[in-house]
Amino acid sequence: MRKYQSWLTVFLVAAILLIINVLATFFNKHIDLTEEKRFTLTTPTVTQLQNLDETVFVRVLLDGKFPAGFKRLRSATQELLSDFHNINPKIDFQFEDPALGTVTEINERRKALAEVGIRPVNLRLMDNDQKSERLIYPFAIVNYKNRSMTVNLLESDVPGMPKEVILNNSVSLLEYKFSNAIQKLLSNDKPNIVFTKGHDELIAGETADLEQNLRQFYDTGRIDLDSVYTLPANKRGDSLMGAKIDVLIVAKPKKAFSEKHKFLIDQYVMNGGKVIWLIDKLNASTDAMQQTGKQIPVEYPLNLEDQFFKYGFKINSNLVADMQCGKIELAIGREGNVDQREKFRWYYLPVVAPNSTHPVVKGLSAMQLQYPSNIDTTSRVKTPLTRQVLLRSSANSRLQFAPTELTFDILRYQQQEQAEKFNQGNQPLALMLEGQFPSLYENRVTQEMSAGLQQLKTEFKPSSVSTKMLVVADGDIARNEFDPKTNKILPLGYSKIENFRFANKDFLLNAIEYMSDDKGIIQARTKDIKLRMLDAVRAKKHALFYQCVNIVLPLAMLGIFGLIYFWWRRRRFAI
Repeated sequence: MRKYQSWLTVFLVAAILLIINVLATFFNKHIDLTEEKRFTLTTPTVTQLQNLDETVFVRVLLDGKFPAGFKRLRSATQELLSDFHNINPKIDFQFEDPALGTVTEINERRKALAEVGIRPVNLRLMDNDQKSERLIYPFAIVNYKNRSMTVNLLESDVPGMPKEVILNNSVSLLEYKFSNAIQKLLSNDKPNIVFTKGHDELIAGETADLEQNLRQFYDTGRIDLDSVYTLPANKRGDSLMGAKIDVLIVAKPKKAFSEKHKFLIDQYVMNGGKVIWLIDKLNASTDAMQQTGKQIPVEYPLNLEDQFFKYGFKINSNLVADMQCGKIELAIGREGNVDQREKFRWYYLPVVAPNSTHPVVKGLSAMQLQYPSNIDTTSRVKTPLTRQVLLRSSANSRLQFAPTELTFDILRYQQQEQAEKFNQGNQPLALMLEGQFPSLYENRVTQEMSAGLQQLKTEFKPSSVSTKMLVVADGDIARNEFDPKTNKILPLGYSKIENFRFANKDFLLNAIEYMSDDKGIIQARTKDIKLRMLDAVRAKKHALFYQCVNIVLPLAMLGIFGLIYFWWRRRRFAI
């Protein structure tokens, strides 16, 4: 009888475990006990998924055999998409291996992917002291109705940054990338991104690469402030295409703004408009210096100082020189009829690596600026604003105040001189302001301004609704180079001298998205997954110990448990 009871108990336990496993296939839930809540989706993402009305199908090309780091990226992608599917079954996905099939099939597949801009990564990694090389497609294609969008799962490779850190950043940004892609595919209306003109700003050719990347999901254009009576921020009006302006960009103006133009921008901000100021304070340039060997930069007469002051910041009349910088090429002599050229670090081209957790810059690689000034963030006007510095120079920086003469003699500094001169610490170069801004024209509205407002049937606003403003003390951050030899526009941020693309474009695209995003999807960029790396040296040194702990110890514990159970049964059922 007791024998049958024992078998019945075993059968019931097995049946219960089987039922639990079957039910678990229908209810995929988990409890997030991680410190950084890596498995918890942000609220905007959950809301977006819950409101889906049509199927979103995701093709993930990251399948097959590849190094351990990419296995982690694949697993993280699968877990995330499974979480998406659990929230809304309309999220469907599949993993594909582009390397499967015959040679002809693989080549045709690679050609088709290349036609839509998807090219493989030739990755070289060290795995357990062995070199491995793979052609990998770390991409996903998100399809919704008759539209699709490619998602790059792998962050840009930054020289000097460990591969593990790059892969970890890639895992951290997966939720944002997929949520952002879905949001863009769902949106029927494109936000309007408008550049000002009429003050000798950057022309269309100089911002062509940025605008080309924007046009997939935004409408872009230029607007002459002399040709409009208002800049609508929250209603239809007489500006670009008769629609509201979501983000206004003032890109490297060189001529003065009239009071009319300043008033238009001011009331645009007061009505909730968002402005990106890309400002060169001084007219310094490498081209001018290479012609004469020296330059005395002077201020551009922008007439914006009072407006900036009222909005809570000031761009100082100086130049920031930084030992962490890019390079220029100079002629050092001639051999026959050929110039002998050499590359030198040029301190006025700071290479800025962001260390902020702000969603605009989190996870970005370094950016290169040209002759920037620093920003005074000390507000002398009491305003309910929050200010966050997005970009800073390195600790080895110095300030040169105008008027100052720039020469190439600075390249002669010895190491001790550099330490003595470049000692003024991190300097703010880009600032994000959010909140309510006071109007520059409070108690200063002229009769002409008042008459114009009456014609538009609108009222003067002395303070803004909550809005955002980005200030970068360098106008060239948005300017792409033009290659006359190939008659092509070079990518924004690309340095021909260093053959490297800095993250200038990514920074501006993130900033525009952050300022025009009313769904809060960009919050997912703030997720931070801590990298807890294995001490490879210690693991190799104590390999036998860890093998025993992971293999022998569990077997020993199981054996001890079996002996105790056997002894307990004999004692219990002994006659």
